[in-house]
Amino acid sequence: MSTFQKARGPLTSGESSATRLLGVLFFFSGFAALIYQIIWQRALFRILGVNIEAVTIVVTAFMVGLGLGSLAGGALSRRLAGKAIPLLAVIEALTALFGLFSLTIFEKTGAMVTGAPLPFVAGVALGLVIVPTLLMGATLPVLVAHLTRASGLTGQSVGYLYYVNTIGAAFGCVAGAVLIFPFVGMQAAIWIAAAMNAAVSVFAVWLHLKRPETHAPQSPPQRREPHALMPLSTVLALGALGGFVSLSCEIFLVRLMYVSTTGLAYAFALTLGAFLLGVAAGSREAGALHERPPEAQAERVLRELALALIALVFCLPALRWLGVLQPLQMAIIGLATYLAARGLGMLLPYLAERGVAADERAGLRVSWLYMANIAGSATGGVLTGFVLMDALTTQEIALTVAGLTLLTLIAFAAATGASLRSSPMGAMLACAAAGGLAMPLLSANLWDRLLFKERMDTASPVVETVENRSGVIHVLANGVVLGGGVYDGRFNTDLVDDANGVVRPFALSLLHPAPRRVLMIGLSSGSWARIIASHPQVESLTVIEINPGYVALSGRHRETASILTDPKVKIIADDGRRWLASHRDERFDAIVANVTFNYRANVTNLLSREFVELVAAHLSPGGLYFYNTTSSNRVQRTGCLAMPQGLRFANHMALSREALDVDFERWRSTLLAYRIDGRPALDLSREADAAKLSELMSPRDAWRENRREEGLMEPCASVLARTQGLEPVTDDNMGTEWRAPLGLE
Repeated sequence: MSTFQKARGPLTSGESSATRLLGVLFFFSGFAALIYQIIWQRALFRILGVNIEAVTIVVTAFMVGLGLGSLAGGALSRRLAGKAIPLLAVIEALTALFGLFSLTIFEKTGAMVTGAPLPFVAGVALGLVIVPTLLMGATLPVLVAHLTRASGLTGQSVGYLYYVNTIGAAFGCVAGAVLIFPFVGMQAAIWIAAAMNAAVSVFAVWLHLKRPETHAPQSPPQRREPHALMPLSTVLALGALGGFVSLSCEIFLVRLMYVSTTGLAYAFALTLGAFLLGVAAGSREAGALHERPPEAQAERVLRELALALIALVFCLPALRWLGVLQPLQMAIIGLATYLAARGLGMLLPYLAERGVAADERAGLRVSWLYMANIAGSATGGVLTGFVLMDALTTQEIALTVAGLTLLTLIAFAAATGASLRSSPMGAMLACAAAGGLAMPLLSANLWDRLLFKERMDTASPVVETVENRSGVIHVLANGVVLGGGVYDGRFNTDLVDDANGVVRPFALSLLHPAPRRVLMIGLSSGSWARIIASHPQVESLTVIEINPGYVALSGRHRETASILTDPKVKIIADDGRRWLASHRDERFDAIVANVTFNYRANVTNLLSREFVELVAAHLSPGGLYFYNTTSSNRVQRTGCLAMPQGLRFANHMALSREALDVDFERWRSTLLAYRIDGRPALDLSREADAAKLSELMSPRDAWRENRREEGLMEPCASVLARTQGLEPVTDDNMGTEWRAPLGLE
């Protein structure tokens, strides 16, 4: 018998049945864990802001908790031999208990640390998730030790448990995005996850009471010979490298999906779901390799790693030449994600089989391997998210990630003695090498394809791209600015040739008598900032912009470059909601937010009733909040419910805690006094300018005569009547983010 074959006879029917039931329980545990991760991530974003620093902090906090939990579970696995199922019941019950109160805990803790330095807040975020993630992380090594005692196969145990838990997480990702989040909101989603944890706990107790004999197998498994095991240091190093490459791949592919889908919340869910399915498939296959000879096992893993390498190398060329429709682009990215995760997902079970003896210390050693994998993942997330995304282009990141995958393949071959010279492997590596060398040429004009799909040849081409860790910004030949693949403004401050709705920032003096101190959330092209800072009465303009790439971009264009040297203007790199929450004493005459489309990921943080109320607390007496609703009826209703003294101006809401002072004569005189970089906004000696002024003044009579239900302006009373029955946007229901892509809005 090979030392890598099963060391004891087949499991009894009772043991097999119990193992399957345990798999079902671990499936639903993974399902609930994924729901928690997405909801807790959103809740923590309200504390940390929605930027790459926050994303990295949240992901790292989750991983640290899982890693520490793994170590704790490994330590417990020896002491609690025969009690793994009761321990699972306790862990699931405690997770459910924390889950029920988690959002309240996050909200109250967030209010306490508002305004604290980011490192301190990051530590608090770690503290908030450390308990539940520690519990989640402890289950794998404990259950691995339990199944290994029954089967004598560490790799099979790891592969099976990792498979069922990860496939559960993948199903949780899809079900959450399609069935749970769009219909019930955050708190109800937490209740569903907690109910699953509670059910798993109850059934685990039942399983333990029904089949206690499965915890003490009648014949202990034979141990492998010492020479059959790889050095533990090698196993841990490969586990860490695999985790590093896996998360780097995921971050890179999420960015592609985000741009392709114009920033939908589904971009993350779809990519994560494909990634988890790949990991699950790889784990399942690796767990079954024990029936093959050692050489065949290594060769199989090696071929899957080579396939992952090919998928990463040819992902961008495939998008460029085949991605003519959005479903095709999503399929290409999803397939590359699945194949990469599948190959890399085989490493953990294989390394457990080759490096961990099936003895009483199996659970402890698996916990070390799991911790090494998590540590590598966290490091890969930080390095790729913070460094590579800032320093490299997308094509360069693709080559870097592919190179890291090749390094993993070579290191694996060296550690296992598997040959890279076989005909299939040689052909696959040659194909990957050719694809890597040709990638820059084959993926030329990639962004045009990702952005415009089948309209690539007729759309205005991309002439400038800014890539950094905060996102991807494109400038088209016609001056349009795209952020994350969706319209985000235009370089234009011309009121007469108004191609981007700049009448809206010019309208401040129509709605407010003296907007001296102004806050603006979002810079985009800088055109609105240039217009507002040029207002004759504006004395200071503070701009909060989450992506510093927009600042550099504005400085390179004639229409907006002067805002970087204007003494009135102060630009701060931060999340708008986080900045407001941490500067409670700041007051402004006007707060302007040219918010992006209402269906994009995390935009609810700037559209919810809670955010409007936060803004209201920062308005001076008579202050104005003026923000883009992107023509969403729900967003308009939300604004009027939060501050009913207001009106709709075009697709913006103008809100105040006092009655608005709408004055067309004041607006007319201000427009005539406007100068932008020394150029008058309106010159009545020109026929087009005079006609524009007349057009802007045309709603005056209708407003005076109280005929206000249609056209440019509509009071909140009319808005509320028109939108009656619609649910306002709240932090909990997440607005239209999950509903709009399903056609529910």
